[in-house]
Amino acid sequence: MARHTSKMKAIIGSKCPKCRVGHMFVGSPYGMKRQRMNDLCPHCGFRFEIEPGYFYAAMYVSYGLSMAQLIAVGLLTYALTGSESPWVYLTTLLVTILVSAPFNYRYSRLILLHYLTPKVKYNPKYEDELV
Repeated sequence: MARHTSKMKAIIGSKCPKCRVGHMFVGSPYGMKRQRMNDLCPHCGFRFEIEPGYFYAAMYVSYGLSMAQLIAVGLLTYALTGSESPWVYLTTLLVTILVSAPFNYRYSRLILLHYLTPKVKYNPKYEDELV
C-alpha cells in the first residue's frame, strides 16, 4: 500500500486537491516571473475554477490571512519598539501587506479548494498510478 500525500503537504506544495500530484500554480510566488494558476490539473485534468467567479470566495480567505498577519506584525512591532508613533505602524503594516500579497493570493485559493469546497474530494487512485 502506497503512502498518500497529506492535505497539509499538498497545500504547502501547491498541489491539486483531487489528485495531490499535479501543480496548481506555475512559477514561484516571489520569483522574477509572475506566478500563474493553471486552468486544469496537468495530472488528472481537474478544472480548478469549479464555476465562473468561483475564486471570488478566495477574497474572504485572503482577508482572514491578511488580518492575522497584520495583527501579528502590529503586536510584534509594539513589543519590539514600544513606539506610539502611527507612522511606525503604518510603515510596517504597509510593507507587510505588500510582501505577503503573493503568498495570500496563492494560499487563499489553495485553502479554499482543499478545505472549504465540499464538492472536491481527494482520489488516491491518481497517486497509486505513479507507484
